[in-house]
Amino acid sequence: MSFFDDEPDEPTRVTRPARPRRSAAPAGGLHRPDPEIARRRQFVLFGGLAVVAIILIFTAKSCSNTRHKNALKDYNRNVASIVEDSDQRVSKPLFDVLGGGQQNQDVRVAVSQVRLLAEEDAKRARSLSAPDDVAAAQHDLELTMNLRAAGVTKIGDLLPRALSNQPSAAESIRRIAGQMQSFLASDVVYSQRVAPLIQQALSDNDIGGQTIATSRFLPNIGWLDPAQVGARINPDAGAGTSASSSGDVAPGTHGHGVLSVKAGGVALVPGVNRVPATAPLPLEVTYANHGQNDESNVTITAKVTGGPKTITATKRLNQTKAGTTATATLNLQSVPPKGQSTMLTVTIKPVRGEKKTDNNTQTYTVLFTP
Repeated sequence: MSFFDDEPDEPTRVTRPARPRRSAAPAGGLHRPDPEIARRRQFVLFGGLAVVAIILIFTAKSCSNTRHKNALKDYNRNVASIVEDSDQRVSKPLFDVLGGGQQNQDVRVAVSQVRLLAEEDAKRARSLSAPDDVAAAQHDLELTMNLRAAGVTKIGDLLPRALSNQPSAAESIRRIAGQMQSFLASDVVYSQRVAPLIQQALSDNDIGGQTIATSRFLPNIGWLDPAQVGARINPDAGAGTSASSSGDVAPGTHGHGVLSVKAGGVALVPGVNRVPATAPLPLEVTYANHGQNDESNVTITAKVTGGPKTITATKRLNQTKAGTTATATLNLQSVPPKGQSTMLTVTIKPVRGEKKTDNNTQTYTVLFTP
């Protein structure tokens, strides 16, 4: 037996395949992400943030536009409220009392009350918060209300003398007529500046369905005429006489007479006259210059009494020719209620040098009918 035969058999070695080697882990045991995946994730994140930012920007802009439009609407409504108050609570009572034939004390009290309301309206206008789009309109609105408040204040200061029987009454009445220019100016500024500028701002911001308030403080241009103002508040003051009438009276006779009157086409006669209660009511006054001289600045007045309030109308003739007959038309802007019996008095104011005045006035009984 061989020596090698006595040795046990050696175990068979099995060769295993080598395991793939892992890459070395970074410090801390974290795996580094794939760069491409990281870029994708960053893109998604930044894209989402961008979308959110855009949404927030558009939302903020939309809210800002809405607030701006609402501010313009509110401004327009506030302006409308102020001018409506000015027309209804200041202008209407002011001219009603000036032309209504009330007692002097009543006129002064009423104008004092109106004065406070005019100042309040001017203060409200100044306190408005105006968007930049209507900054110019706001400036002109304040001018409008300040003109009105100042005019009412000055008229209130002049009234005591205008209503008196002093020589200064005529001059005060002429100055009151001058203050009416402030009211006319306020109407022009509002209609030509304030209202168009507000309309433009609303249109520029695509705001529709809004009503732009109108405003008219001065009822009619007759209030610019001192003769008409005098006839309404103090007919005896002689405010219609012009400065050119001063000096020596021309030789010869002077004067006028009322020949006849038609009211609404109805020829008035002694007794009761039935006249349709329609306004404005035209009064056709036929008169004659009985004198030997041409006359200038001749004033004709008509007054209706006996109704709820005195109603007046005035006409000033630039010139009448000596020895001629003519017709002048006056308009009563309102009439008494239907069924109301009243007295209509038509007067041609005596001119300088006129001695015979018993034919300057005619009075008629008028019953206003449907």
